[in-house]
Amino acid sequence: METFIAILAIILGIVGIIGSVAPALPGPPLSWVGLLVLYIWGSGTNGAGEPMGTTFLLVWLAVVIVVSVLDYIVPAWFTKITGGSKYGSLGAMIGLFAGLIVPPVGMILGSLLGALIGELVFAQMPPAKSLKSALGAFLGFMFGTGLKLICSAVMLFYIVIYAF
Repeated sequence: METFIAILAIILGIVGIIGSVAPALPGPPLSWVGLLVLYIWGSGTNGAGEPMGTTFLLVWLAVVIVVSVLDYIVPAWFTKITGGSKYGSLGAMIGLFAGLIVPPVGMILGSLLGALIGELVFAQMPPAKSLKSALGAFLGFMFGTGLKLICSAVMLFYIVIYAF
């Protein structure tokens, strides 16, 4: 049973990392659920022989909440400070979905091109301003994705530490 719990927690951590990039899955919350599974049903310890504590779990819950909130705020903020519109942000997300065909390059280029097309076609901005705001939308999206990836990767590290 202990091996099953460890494998389940690791799978949740890996799916959390995938979910940090794939827009349909909530990455960091899934990774946190992996920690929670180990906390409730696992009996593993870290390298110092200490079991996972409630404080550790609650701190990671707070980190997951902050990262999840920032994932919505940061892209909009980056877009706003570079003069972009909601069409640039929406285009970046649509481009990401389209780019899932050829990950990771397609996702990155799709996000950038989607933001640019959104600004050019729907917001009807001049090309130079569209490019600037598309870069802002793209950088905001990449920053949010990076935060989620780092958060999920560190939690997967702890899942492995406490599982074995």
